Amino acid sequence: MPVYNASCWLEECLEAILNQDFSGTMELSVFDDASTDGSRAVIEGWRSRFEARGVTMLVSGHISDKPKGVGFAKNQAVAQSTGQYLCFQDADDVMMPERVRLQYETSVLNPNSIVGCQVRRVPEGSTERYTRWINSLSQEQLLTQIFTSHGPTVIMPTWFCSRDWLLQIGPFHEGGKGVPEDLLVFYESVRQGGRVLRVDECLLLYRYHEHAATHSVLEETIWNLRVNFLQQRVLSQWECFTIWNAGKQGRKLYRSLSPANQKKVKAFCDVDENKIKKGFYTYEESSERPKPKIPVLHFRASTPPYIVCVKLDMTGGVLEENLLSLQLTEGVDYYHFN
Repeated sequence: MPVYNASCWLEECLEAILNQDFSGTMELSVFDDASTDGSRAVIEGWRSRFEARGVTMLVSGHISDKPKGVGFAKNQAVAQSTGQYLCFQDADDVMMPERVRLQYETSVLNPNSIVGCQVRRVPEGSTERYTRWINSLSQEQLLTQIFTSHGPTVIMPTWFCSRDWLLQIGPFHEGGKGVPEDLLVFYESVRQGGRVLRVDECLLLYRYHEHAATHSVLEETIWNLRVNFLQQRVLSQWECFTIWNAGKQGRKLYRSLSPANQKKVKAFCDVDENKIKKGFYTYEESSERPKPKIPVLHFRASTPPYIVCVKLDMTGGVLEENLLSLQLTEGVDYYHFN
């Protein structure tokens, strides 16, 4: 558990860890990343209660003018721990009593995997679409929807994995504020053939607040990582493809692709008659002469495979119905990118 100025949440967080129904050996490894709000004292105040339950507490940290970042703190907490399996916990979240037990049982059977769980967002109703996405992805979609702007399909505060697997795919990037260290490790896990699994029970109260570290990561940083991973994992396997969305997001994806992959784009497709009437998209920024012109078609006149750049869960089911009407298979005929 990495900690930075979390004193207002720690009592609830620590009590939940102490109340786990896991019957095996458990330890709590905490690294305090230069907190200035007395977080370290709060944690130490729980030591006797943890030890009375047979749970070892390993607490360290550093005093500095500024924190070294979540990646550094996670690496330190992992390095000082001894467990064969690792359960990641954010100091502002609250785990359910059965979390460690249920994720451990899944992880033991799937050692080369990252195991997540369903969550309940606090306050209720914050990030509604994101929470629905986290909780409703099918087992197949945990791997097919890894390119969307939501990030890892099992979110970092729910991760559980074997130490051996993390040592193979890690450590976390220590670039500090603005680095999506969880996404980088998640992609590396997938790259090395790791499975992505989820225990389909709500095992975490996942807190939303303005000071969360995730808010420090720039959207453009995430975009570039996603585009690069899409090109490595999917576009390198395709000879040609269609971008589903002739609007702003579809055109941005096209401009972000390598020249080789831009040449693979055979068309944009859309449902907007105004975009379709224009007939083509001209890549004005291109240094090529003549400038590339990519056809814009109605989706029924286009052909797979597709990279879908339409926001999920935002069209009242129309996008999903259109994809279904073409009898396409996600992860084969199309991938979601938005």
